[in-house]
Amino acid sequence: MENRNNVTEFILLGLSEKKEIEALCFLLFLLCYIAILMGNLLVMMSITCSQLIKQPMYFFLSYLSLSDLCYTSTVTPKLIIDLLAVKKIISYNGCMTQLFTMHFFGGIEVFILTGMAYDRYVAICKPLHYTVIMSRQRCGAMMAASCAGGFLHSFGQFVLAIFLPYCGPNEIDHYFCDVYPLLKLACTDTSRIGLLVIANSGLMGLVTFVVLLISYAVILYTIRSYPADEGRKALSTCSSHITVVVLFFAPLLFVYIRPATTLPEDKVFALFYTIIAPMLNPLIYTLRNTEMKNAMKKLWCYHGKEGSKLKNIPDFHKELVKYMISLL
Repeated sequence: MENRNNVTEFILLGLSEKKEIEALCFLLFLLCYIAILMGNLLVMMSITCSQLIKQPMYFFLSYLSLSDLCYTSTVTPKLIIDLLAVKKIISYNGCMTQLFTMHFFGGIEVFILTGMAYDRYVAICKPLHYTVIMSRQRCGAMMAASCAGGFLHSFGQFVLAIFLPYCGPNEIDHYFCDVYPLLKLACTDTSRIGLLVIANSGLMGLVTFVVLLISYAVILYTIRSYPADEGRKALSTCSSHITVVVLFFAPLLFVYIRPATTLPEDKVFALFYTIIAPMLNPLIYTLRNTEMKNAMKKLWCYHGKEGSKLKNIPDFHKELVKYMISLL
């Protein structure tokens, strides 16, 4: 590839050129990243160290938290560092690696959300067959399929970007490496490649989003015949899932479903699916979920003579986690 490229590194223009705004964003996104780490780790450990891991919904939720951690970690640490840097530089190899990993974990998250919707559909619309349909083997196969789907999606984006010749400008008008900003820098006609990007990212996201909306519409229609208490619980669970789906897919579709162009608003919308959604997911899935809150309290809080189950964790961290749980 070196023979076709004169570019060995790219300059990320970031969110803003004003130092005051960058300093404010540094503090804000640093706090957001800390919240993402603590929130998703709390959810993962609370599920895996309790009986909830045996339930398909929480099995998928633990992997959703893991994919959130990996997904945001491909972008957010670099963004935080660059906000204090004089010159925001990323190497060619680093740029392509970031592009691949971001779409890989993002693709996994899309398919996990689809799996969670299917799980709720079976639980509510076919409750008598739930344990048979959503067996541990089926859940494991769905997770393997999610990883395979994420890889195929990411590999497609990666191939489209890495075979482009970059021989001129090297300034990326974004805070991370993505396909559309890279297409602007390629010294060749990228109109056909842009259509492939729309098919790979835009249409995939749109079809998945429509399928999810239809599945939740069927679920909500079925809930109407439930008794009041059961219907309220099912509605609470589904409303949490729908909130996550809309929060993740709406800005993603705005960026990828249109023709291969970049807009100033893309940076703001990208913040939603790279930082804000991974930060809010733990709150959305725990605030109205009694089982999750009970699992967290049982795992992290002291109970008389039993003491803490996590004896090796420093007392400061235990107290901080217990304070977070009390806020829920």
